[in-house]
Amino acid sequence: MEKPKYTRIQSYGSMVSSARSDDDMTVHSQLFPYHKKMVVEREILYEEEHPPFQPLFATTRLFGKSRFTFLLVFYVIFYVVYLASGALVFSALEAPLENQIRLDVIRAKADFLLRHPDITDDDLEALLDEVVRASNRGVVASRNVSGGPNWSFGQSLFFSSTVVTTIGYGHVTPLSKPGKLFCMMYALLGIPLTLVLLSALVERLLLPATALLRSLNAALGHLYRPFTIRLVHLMIIVTSLVVFFLVIPASVFAYLEPEWDFLDSFYYCFISLTTIGLGDYIPGDSPGQAYRPIYKVATTFYLLIGLTFLMLTLTVFYDIPQLNLSTVFSSVKLDEDPEKMRLSGSGVMCQGYGVGGLVMRDDYNHHDQRRSVVHIRPHLDDSPSPEDTTPVHARDIRVH
Repeated sequence: MEKPKYTRIQSYGSMVSSARSDDDMTVHSQLFPYHKKMVVEREILYEEEHPPFQPLFATTRLFGKSRFTFLLVFYVIFYVVYLASGALVFSALEAPLENQIRLDVIRAKADFLLRHPDITDDDLEALLDEVVRASNRGVVASRNVSGGPNWSFGQSLFFSSTVVTTIGYGHVTPLSKPGKLFCMMYALLGIPLTLVLLSALVERLLLPATALLRSLNAALGHLYRPFTIRLVHLMIIVTSLVVFFLVIPASVFAYLEPEWDFLDSFYYCFISLTTIGLGDYIPGDSPGQAYRPIYKVATTFYLLIGLTFLMLTLTVFYDIPQLNLSTVFSSVKLDEDPEKMRLSGSGVMCQGYGVGGLVMRDDYNHHDQRRSVVHIRPHLDDSPSPEDTTPVHARDIRVH
């Protein structure tokens, strides 16, 4: 009498090491107290024959153990060239406009002296120096009353958020010595607190992100390899970031700010969420701005929520081993030390996003560059019947 299929699969785990080929996909299941493995044969796709960044493996044969040093030196050279090219482009784009503005200021100053012959050039220069010095400290000489004070509660809350999030626009700065000392102590404690808060929020957002990844794998896992599915998942996250935290807020700022167009607003959102914080565009500083305190508080919450989603996007991006180029320059192999591998949460034994559910990784090494591994940690209600021991998300795959 033929044995049931599930009995054969339970005993098959002991034969995996000898019967498994390099083109198989291993599915690990923890549905039972003991480990169980099933080998699923599938077609080798074109992208598996040509894995991402495959040319980097060739440097091992050329440079041996010096490969990591060579790659790091090459990257440093590339980085310096990148900085130099950026300087040349910015200089070519901005220098003509700067020269034009300088000429306009010189003409305006000369016209003013012609219309007011009683004012000497030295007196005018002294006045302009005071205006510029005040402007550099966040005090605008023109229409300062209608512009509102810099240290109202709304403005101060906005300033505090730019300090602890390291955006640091620089348009308003502490003027007194006690204020400067308090700013340093406030940032020293506030920055770590902000990082902890953002990390905790990202951990919560990873739950729906992982659920989305699980859904994509259930729908596409029998057609595409894990790397392709994770790219699709990343593109969904990036698209959400661009639409809900760049495009839509930029449209709102373009409507509320009288002197901003859509490009200026999009530029402000990008510069702020990436914590560059140049300070050339500040919302709510236009003369006669209605509901300025509420506007500043709303902008503060937008920055915090936007930074949280940006961190989520970066977490999803760096959790894809093929896209995390930092491992290219490291000579330390995490798989040689299981403890380091467990603590790092990255590398060839990457444990996904650190939460329950589906965890996928692509295992590329020097000996086997075509093996994809899917770890499935189902819930308690996902236990199969004795007639079907195939894991829930692998039931669309033919098991031999």
